[in-house]
Amino acid sequence: MTTKLRAASFQDSAVTTAKIAADAITNPKIADDAVQTENVASTVNLGRRNLVINGAMNVSQRSTSVTGLGDGDEGYVTLDRMRHTAAASAGRFTSAQTAISDLPGFLNCLHLDCTTADTSISSGELLKLEYRMEGQDVQQLKKGTSDAEKITVSFYMKTNKAFTFMCELDDRDNNRVNTQQFTTSTSFTRHVLTFAGDTTGALDDDTAASFAVGIYLHAGSDFTGGTYSANTWQSRQSSDNMRAVGIGSFYDSTDNDVKITGLQVEVGEQATPFEHRSYAEELALCQRYLFVLADGTAGMSGVIAAGSYYNASTIYLVAQPPVQMRASPSLTTTNSSNHYIAFSNGAGDHFETLTIGQATPSSLEFFGSGAVSATSGAGTFVRLGGTSNTAKAHFEAEL
Repeated sequence: MTTKLRAASFQDSAVTTAKIAADAITNPKIADDAVQTENVASTVNLGRRNLVINGAMNVSQRSTSVTGLGDGDEGYVTLDRMRHTAAASAGRFTSAQTAISDLPGFLNCLHLDCTTADTSISSGELLKLEYRMEGQDVQQLKKGTSDAEKITVSFYMKTNKAFTFMCELDDRDNNRVNTQQFTTSTSFTRHVLTFAGDTTGALDDDTAASFAVGIYLHAGSDFTGGTYSANTWQSRQSSDNMRAVGIGSFYDSTDNDVKITGLQVEVGEQATPFEHRSYAEELALCQRYLFVLADGTAGMSGVIAAGSYYNASTIYLVAQPPVQMRASPSLTTTNSSNHYIAFSNGAGDHFETLTIGQATPSSLEFFGSGAVSATSGAGTFVRLGGTSNTAKAHFEAEL
């Protein structure tokens, strides 16, 4: 006779770890589906799962708001790692980091606000939010092998009205895509989309942009004129017309706005609770792609670097990024009269131009010129000139 014990028969704390013999509980003794995700406490540490950096939209090193976007490919403009991939249209929008209070656990979102409508859509028009990943960071997807993993994308989105948009996985190494439509609502809703693994096309093991997740918000017939095949990997060697079939248009009214946060991409078919990381950790991860040495919006007298006068008209400067950057960075500045100042021998020397020199992923050499006038060989330190909040020195190694 078999005796069955019910959970109610046990007093609290009657069964403890110390009372369970070693190897008493083994996999064969656990019934299939006995442990479900919903039975695991939300406080359990599930480990590093999210392949997305800054998915909670908390880090915005460049700017918290940029207006007048949409006249071409915009790239990275506000929130770190969130790319605005676009082709020119008549529509315009503002991108901003916006505080939110109607989604517990999240403080910020990426907010797109349509400011100029475009209802006459040309074939090549496009607006897509995109997150790109290095090839070396997505090898666990096992793409291109018989063991290719399923991939689950989840995010919270809120719009002013119901839209049909498209979420896409983009294998940039092999020109293959997989798409799924989703429908938004006027309150923050978590969308969970699980994509099939792809046994065709291995991803390169390098620091280039091998893989991306995109959300199509607007597109012309070059992207919408094909046939929609949900959750199916397809080649885009000859056409992109299957990538945004059946979507609405973010540009159809100036009433439109889109808010997104909690972006998560994980291996497997189960969407787990969003993986929150500290601001300090997210910032350090973002600095692999963008290192803000100084920015006038944070203080018009921000320190840039120490160096010396190479000659009477050129200052050489060196700096080290806080983390190794993805690649040798470029330098983004707003060179203009008196944007920078060098201090030496008890005096300040305003100048107008910073230019990249022999930069590597772990060391930065750059130089100042334009209205420089000092003694060759003199030591100096350089900061923003204190005259404009548009002055900046950003080192970028984006995908």
